[in-house]
Amino acid sequence: MGKRNPAAVFTAALLLAAWAGGCSPRTYVLHKVADAVSSGGEGFAADDDPELVRDSIPFALKSMESLLAEQPHHRGLLTSLARGFTQYAGAYVWQDAVEASDPEVSRAGRERARRLYLRARTYGLRGLSDAHAGFREELAADAAKAVGSAVREDVPLLYWTGVSWSLAVASAQDDPEMLADLPRCEALLRRALALQEDFDGGSVHEVFIAFEGGRPEAMGGSAARARYHFERAMELSGGKKVSPLVTLAETVSVRAQDRREFLDLLDRALAFDARKEAPEYRLANLVAQRKARWLKGRVDELFLE
Repeated sequence: MGKRNPAAVFTAALLLAAWAGGCSPRTYVLHKVADAVSSGGEGFAADDDPELVRDSIPFALKSMESLLAEQPHHRGLLTSLARGFTQYAGAYVWQDAVEASDPEVSRAGRERARRLYLRARTYGLRGLSDAHAGFREELAADAAKAVGSAVREDVPLLYWTGVSWSLAVASAQDDPEMLADLPRCEALLRRALALQEDFDGGSVHEVFIAFEGGRPEAMGGSAARARYHFERAMELSGGKKVSPLVTLAETVSVRAQDRREFLDLLDRALAFDARKEAPEYRLANLVAQRKARWLKGRVDELFLE
């Protein structure tokens, strides 16, 4: 069976929700609508038009937020909102901001991306707190103990909460309070890795390419560990995802000032036929290739020689 069209899912869901307003089993119907809407976003993954998706995502997210107001503990909606706001902010808002030539436009875009990352984090923490009473408070007090209660079913929430929070921290590196949250982000992601290494084709490993490779060794980073996570991410995705190549290039290669490796990795990413191969990762690969082209265009800024 093919992927469901997200627009059709949302339209049908909204019509059904409107009909439910005058019916006695309203809560049951809304729960079913929430199930349909929160799973419909998967259809975006195979889309070959990133700009069309860019225009569609805000409506999808706001539709889910409206449903969440009626079903505030719906796990699927909370997970989808954590994922959706993270992906939209990273693929579009943040990338537009860093590419902007106008400093004010860039600053405003970065701030907006951070707000969206934090909104995603809030939804993720709500989902985890619904599953584990007092999770958010315990995470603040003892992160290792808090994540120890998480089970495999929690991996999507652990992952998207950790990623959104990490990206919010990265977007506000001059904020010491935000930087102090980094160990909590790491705890969430390490628990996800321990519970399901192969989640989403090795996506957790990919996060750790950046986490290990983007920091100097004096701050706990490790190029060797980043390369290990790169190899695992490529293996678990079957070589169908190009984003690990881009992540390794912009972190480890830049930090090591290895221009040749940087260009080789980006060329590998750009050589992949994203529109024909691996339809389950098509949109993600096209977005990653946009970033690869941008990075390649900045090669002389990033390398001294």
